[in-house]
Amino acid sequence: MIDKMALWTVIVLLGLGSFALRFIFLGLVGNHPLPPWLLRHLRYTAVAVLPGLVAPLVLWPAETGGTPDISRLLAAFVTLAVGLASRSVLPAILCGGATLYAGLYIFG
Repeated sequence: MIDKMALWTVIVLLGLGSFALRFIFLGLVGNHPLPPWLLRHLRYTAVAVLPGLVAPLVLWPAETGGTPDISRLLAAFVTLAVGLASRSVLPAILCGGATLYAGLYIFG
């Protein structure tokens, strides 16, 4: 059990940090154009964040006690393959979801 004071301290500090990061771009930069090199790097933010959110759910799922299983690994592979082939997010998500449910049904 985590101490309530420690929990609220972490929540407040993370909130202030999140606000500070957004304020730098929105408040300080404002209407000034961002340099092209920064805009080029910002295009890859979603590509970097999404795998960081999904990878722990695939490699260490709580449902299996933290051990990888074939259903989730296969669904991740199919999602990646369809996404690369189609260059579209929706077919990748749909095929990955269908593969996950089929894999959970087949492999238990």
